[in-house]
Amino acid sequence: MATNKKPGKWRSRTLAVRAGTMRSEFQETSEALFLTSGYAYEAAEEAEARFAGEASGYQYSRFGNPTVTMFEQRMAALEGAPVARATATGMAAVTASLLCALRTGDHVVAAKAMFGSCRHVIEEILPRFGITTTLVDGGDVDQWQAAMRPQTKLLFLETPSNPTLAIVDLKAVSKIAQKAGARLIVDNAFATPALQRPFEFGADIVVHSSTKYIDGQGRALGGMILCKEDFLKNHLQSFVRNTGPAISPFNAWLHLKSLETLDLRMRAHCEAASAVADFLAKQGKVTRVLYPFRPDHPQHNLARAQMEGGGGVVAFEVGGGKRSAFRVANALKIIDISNNLGDAKSLITHPETTTHQKLTAAARAELGVTSGLLRLSVGLEDPADLCEDLEQALAAA
Repeated sequence: MATNKKPGKWRSRTLAVRAGTMRSEFQETSEALFLTSGYAYEAAEEAEARFAGEASGYQYSRFGNPTVTMFEQRMAALEGAPVARATATGMAAVTASLLCALRTGDHVVAAKAMFGSCRHVIEEILPRFGITTTLVDGGDVDQWQAAMRPQTKLLFLETPSNPTLAIVDLKAVSKIAQKAGARLIVDNAFATPALQRPFEFGADIVVHSSTKYIDGQGRALGGMILCKEDFLKNHLQSFVRNTGPAISPFNAWLHLKSLETLDLRMRAHCEAASAVADFLAKQGKVTRVLYPFRPDHPQHNLARAQMEGGGGVVAFEVGGGKRSAFRVANALKIIDISNNLGDAKSLITHPETTTHQKLTAAARAELGVTSGLLRLSVGLEDPADLCEDLEQALAAA
């Protein structure tokens, strides 16, 4: 296969369309989908050389696949990362990025505000292997510093976080990690590389659920780990090769093609989410609105320093707790009830009873996940229609 011209100093929207493209002898303009599990060799000696690492080429699609390679290379170009490895889901990316580099006796520091499944991995799964963990308030830099130990190997955070959109100072936390000889992992799924590139602030590893905004249409699962070459060589490559969290080539192709419109879609999501957040803030039944680019967000200035847009998610709280929140959700006519996000369709969920249900009541309270909180993933519909839908739902509640 022929590789496309090297990116050079291409801008992000050009990278999203062109980076990583490989063409077969047919010179197709749309990236090819290679639905194959295995690869043939010209001779037994060639197979031996590839397995020994003495010759380049594909061996098995659990190890690598041309379509998956294009997806990985394009994501790496957009994030400004040296290398990337795609996974079957976002949680596979999170779990692999942690487990590949940890062993008994190691220590992890993580921000409390994170997706429920991520918190389960850190609080419940890592300790099974003798890995200790400390959770901190991600917005308090002093807590990050105080939690560090000689055994600390990894720091993990989401920014913006799910579902309260808390922001973490990437530059400050990355400096703490570097000083201690540890690595910082950043979940960038809510912002995407269109709005935030954690490597520019010192992150060592970036993970994504490409199921969300990378796919953008709620079609297929996927994940991505982006890192430096030494982390890939010393930790990640062997882990993913032998444990098998490989993405389907078809899903990788869908996400690769979706990257072509990522920048355009994210800017439309931001515009609509900002309009919806401003509308919700004026509604009497809404007691709190959380959106990173609104001046009343507690970390508004930090969000603007790290991000190019506020993202497509708005969190808001209604008075009356769970009963009122359910009434609002059930009265919506355009917006769907779904725990997914990042779709072209607007989706709403009640985090207390869905994404963060498994946390204790005390843990939810600490994070601000109240009974009246709703998380709204603002889609690509006309924001005026969404505001009208929310207005009638609030009235019905």
